Amino acid sequence: MKVVRLAIENFRGIKSAQLLFDGHTLFVASNNVGKSTICEALDLVLGTDRLNRFPPIDEFDFYNARYMSAALAEGEPPVLTKIRIEVVLVEPSEEVLIKCGGHLEFWHVAEKRLLGDGEAALANPPTSVRCLRLETIGEYDPEEDEFVAKTYFSRSPDEEDGKLKPVPRPIKRLFGFLYLRALRTGSRALSLERGSLLDIILRTKGIRTTLWENTIQRLRDLDLEADAAEITPVLRNVEQRLSRYIAMEAPGHATKLHVSELTRDHLRKTMAFFLALSPDQSHVPFAHAGTGTLNTLVLALLSFIAELKPDTVIFAMEEPEIAVPPHTQRRIAHYLLTKTTQAFVTSHSPFVIERFEPSHTLLLSRDAGVVSARKVSEAAGLTDKEFKQYARWGLCECMLGKAAIVLEGLTEFHALPVAARRIEESLGMLGFQPLDILGATFFYAYGESNVPKFGKFFKTMGLKTFAFYDLVANRQQAQKDSLAANFDINTEHVHKGFEDLIAAEMPAERLWDFLSSLRDSGEAASVGLPAARPDDAGVRVLARNTLKSSKGAGWAARLFEECEFAELPASVMNFLYAVYGAMPQVPDAVEEQGAEA
Repeated sequence: MKVVRLAIENFRGIKSAQLLFDGHTLFVASNNVGKSTICEALDLVLGTDRLNRFPPIDEFDFYNARYMSAALAEGEPPVLTKIRIEVVLVEPSEEVLIKCGGHLEFWHVAEKRLLGDGEAALANPPTSVRCLRLETIGEYDPEEDEFVAKTYFSRSPDEEDGKLKPVPRPIKRLFGFLYLRALRTGSRALSLERGSLLDIILRTKGIRTTLWENTIQRLRDLDLEADAAEITPVLRNVEQRLSRYIAMEAPGHATKLHVSELTRDHLRKTMAFFLALSPDQSHVPFAHAGTGTLNTLVLALLSFIAELKPDTVIFAMEEPEIAVPPHTQRRIAHYLLTKTTQAFVTSHSPFVIERFEPSHTLLLSRDAGVVSARKVSEAAGLTDKEFKQYARWGLCECMLGKAAIVLEGLTEFHALPVAARRIEESLGMLGFQPLDILGATFFYAYGESNVPKFGKFFKTMGLKTFAFYDLVANRQQAQKDSLAANFDINTEHVHKGFEDLIAAEMPAERLWDFLSSLRDSGEAASVGLPAARPDDAGVRVLARNTLKSSKGAGWAARLFEECEFAELPASVMNFLYAVYGAMPQVPDAVEEQGAEA
């Protein structure tokens, strides 16, 4: 069973969303776009436990917390706003087909839509497949003054017109939906609370344990006062004082201590799973283990559940990279892709992102509450192989932001972020905020020939694009046109190389001071820097050759760190000022900093 479509209205930060899926799906976006909200929406419709809470939703589950608006006319009741989340499932299991046959519809595979009236001729594979459409409706009930939510079959032919049939909880269990929230599941994963992972395992295996009856009886017989005799006089004194106001007619002592309330529900909350992971460690509560261990153990439990339901496991997982090393991130991603029917994953980690095919990676965007998605494979410029190759090398970070600053060389990649930081430190009071806060990321293109294709990729992904590269006297017109078309700010500086730019535009005295420090430290021994200072022209030649001799050493970045702000190269500064001007500023911060200035 797989989800092929999700529609959301008025849920949390999403006013509206229409998302299509094709198997495993990775959600990629910056914070506060709606990744977690999408997973929560799936849980509301497909999960077995969320709607059994009381209340199942609250005010802040409605978009902008607006669950009720003003009446349309005086004297009329207020207008209620509803949360509506719809899911379309294809490839239902045999058990679902048997139990939900009357609610089935047909999904057109190529056109990704439901068949309508008069399209019976298309209701055959491979054109169309059977599907089950479900929807959860949440609203405020003014008569009861509470929030309610229920999941229904969207097609309910046996119900009265306008009414839908609720989906029973046992049916929901057949969908096999599991949701692992980031950082929040671990504290109760190995408890026996209802809906915990251990509870799901026991119910899936059909185990009814005698744990509760036996444990409650043992706890009832436990005499705590025998081990803490000093508390007995206090309890007796409490009894005496109570007897002045209440008749104590029970035989024996009226007060007694127990370690729990002796009920199933309380035991479910208080019982804890302990574990020891090394020979010198005693058993500790599961929740006290390291975060990485906790998350990995939770995954182990989830894999247990998946193996109990090998034919139907729809898995949603937030940020599997939290507190685990890269190799574990890759293993988690591999498990999700190979052992589940369908996986929905949110992540910022390149080690997770690289495991998903670009056609299964959705870049989310949000505009005035409307969330849309675009497949990475639809972006022009890069092949799937190139996307995976560069995923770890800054591509993912750019995709999560609002703008990409594409640089052709490694020296620029080290030096320009330093110049940008110098601007922030020196001119922050005038409104220059950190570029990464504004959503701009520096990207190393691994050569001048790659700059156009990365610009095309980032631009088709909806990012602002900026390029800074060396002069090429005989550049092909086609490449000139491509650069101009794919970059919002397209800067070809007037020097043949970035090292030439530094040598020409920075003061000769500053360059010589820097070269002298390299010579004295022994870092540039292979260059053969002289003890005596040449004339200015000679200093500039030495500076160019020295920087070119060790492009990966970060010497240009260090020079930018050590020089005076006014000594930074004009070409670099003018480019960065243009980038700042093209990025949207945070209004409150600009006003506050302007007031300080």
